[in-house]
Amino acid sequence: MTDSSSSAAASWYRDSIKVELAPTPALEGQVHADVCVVGAGITGCSTALHLAERGYKVVVLEAQEVGYGASGRSGGQILPGLGTDMSTVEQALGLSAARDIWEMSREAVRLTADLIKQHDIPCELAWGYLHAAVKPRHVRELREHQDTMARKYDYRALEWREGAALKEHVVTDAYPAALWESEAGHLHPLNYTLGLARAAQQAGAVFHGFSPVSSIEQGTPARVLTPQGQVTADSVVVATNAYGDALLPRLSGRVMRCANYMIATAPMSEEQAALVLPRNDALSDANFVLDYYRLSADRRLIYGGEVSYDGRPPRGLEARIDGKIRRLFPVLNDVQIDYRWGGDVAITFNRAPDFGRVAANVYYAQGYSGHGMAMAGLAGKLMAETIAGQSERFDVFAAMPHRRFPGGRLLRTPLLLLATHFYKLRDRL
Repeated sequence: MTDSSSSAAASWYRDSIKVELAPTPALEGQVHADVCVVGAGITGCSTALHLAERGYKVVVLEAQEVGYGASGRSGGQILPGLGTDMSTVEQALGLSAARDIWEMSREAVRLTADLIKQHDIPCELAWGYLHAAVKPRHVRELREHQDTMARKYDYRALEWREGAALKEHVVTDAYPAALWESEAGHLHPLNYTLGLARAAQQAGAVFHGFSPVSSIEQGTPARVLTPQGQVTADSVVVATNAYGDALLPRLSGRVMRCANYMIATAPMSEEQAALVLPRNDALSDANFVLDYYRLSADRRLIYGGEVSYDGRPPRGLEARIDGKIRRLFPVLNDVQIDYRWGGDVAITFNRAPDFGRVAANVYYAQGYSGHGMAMAGLAGKLMAETIAGQSERFDVFAAMPHRRFPGGRLLRTPLLLLATHFYKLRDRL
């Protein structure tokens, strides 16, 4: 279950597709494009859509199917902010740039909603999100976070919930308090990704599935090679996230692949759903190795958590996830789990997204660190702006410094495992 190629068939998302694409045949022969986009997740589909709408000839190459990676199997939460605290950005770039990035992250959420409405994407968009404390330390940290975001960023969409007020949102005794966020929400990630691809196709972009890129020959123009063909393009956008480390050697080691795991229960009754998430919010807890969940439109609990860095599922994975769900919501004791799946996401060392260029005409965006459902769409828009000659907003993100994970190719994963074990122990304190 660590590789999405083995688990995609088991995904509830794959069994609830509502968006049909035009054919996406494998690339054969030589073609020319203004821009070649590598990867057909949210980043690549958004890039293709925004460029095609500007009149560019766009060719998208995808190694598998549209939405194959994390874009098509995530928890589906659309949130302002990054995978790291804004203090990380402040320390690297200063408060002014951090404020700019924060406001663009809010724009990313609005962009998601606008694209869904504009292109009539059937992806179950719903609003409301809880960031839940698990222990007293988290309560203090969430209070401080609410104050900091209001004071430094003038962000007032975070509302405190505890006691009976919290149980109006989530019916469990597991959380002493939470922040409820009105500007965040959730959706069906695969239908959203497919909807972006369909909109890009309708705007003129051409998609080729099952066309893995073997190499990118930089130059003006650049050449992008696949087993059966090649694309000559004035610009290239690499949007492979967890799946393209070998394509751009200069970026080697700047993201790590880690596997995350999800389940979907059988549909609940209205009465059962009202004893879980009565207001249909999404929720993530405040642990370092966090758990997250939401309801689908047909009242399934979509629950994710656990993590693996070494390519193997954690020991006792099924029992651990099932046990968590039963402890949180005893009402689900007799509800069957219909689907289990997992796959890789990409994290950066500082958990901030990594945007940039490896040549004047080769762009990339990667490493959303579990926070990419909204940000990836904005990344595509910013890269389209940059290719069109307006790079200021992209460059705000590109200025963020990024380190390689320590340890080199042999020791990188063991060191990350060691650090993760430390944080897992801290989660228990």
